[in-house]
Amino acid sequence: MRAFRTRLEASRAPAAGSLFPSRGQWHETKEHHISEPRINDRIRVPEVRLVGPNGEQVGIVRVEDALRLAAEADLDLVEVAPMAKPPVAKLMDFGKFKYETAMKAREARKNQVNTVIKEIKLRPKIDPHDYGTKKGHVERFLSGGDKVKVTIMFRGREQSKPELGLRLLQRLSEDVIELGVIESAPKLDGRNMIMVLAPLKKKSEAKAEQRRRRDEATAARGAGSEPEAPATEAPATEATTTE
Repeated sequence: MRAFRTRLEASRAPAAGSLFPSRGQWHETKEHHISEPRINDRIRVPEVRLVGPNGEQVGIVRVEDALRLAAEADLDLVEVAPMAKPPVAKLMDFGKFKYETAMKAREARKNQVNTVIKEIKLRPKIDPHDYGTKKGHVERFLSGGDKVKVTIMFRGREQSKPELGLRLLQRLSEDVIELGVIESAPKLDGRNMIMVLAPLKKKSEAKAEQRRRRDEATAARGAGSEPEAPATEAPATEATTTE
């Protein structure tokens, strides 16, 4: 019985160099085909709609002829639309194409802007010094391209005087009018009053300006640290006296 089971398992296992991969190998191959387009000899169709390296339409040709044209031009045959009938293939430098695609994706991630909402909490009877500090935080957030959620917290009898919080929010919005505008008007939310300020500049523009200022500051420091050239002195001459 054990010998029969061994022969059965051996018959199920793929032979060396078999055209039929195991389940794990098939799964890896499938993932590879999904992540990248088929190129050159991996294109297993009788004919393709061929596109030239500059986008010109060559027409429907046999895949053997397309591969020959790719070899003559020292390019790759890349299947760009496998679901079309027949599939569309293009002559291109696949290595260069992959590099440019990766660089574009990297640049897109670099320029991607995530909207961030900062929050500042105030009391209706805040003293002038604390108000100045809080206002500075709001100005910094708006300058950086972030939205600011301003919350007025009422306690005890302060809840019966919401106009105190309203006046404070109006004052703050007027103080930062050069940096932001009211996106969400003041409204009561339980024991709090909330207002949202939006920056006038987009976050991408704010980041670009910050980078520009940083580069200018670095250049200024570099120019100021250049050593001064030593002063040259005239050669001394001996005085001669005539007797």
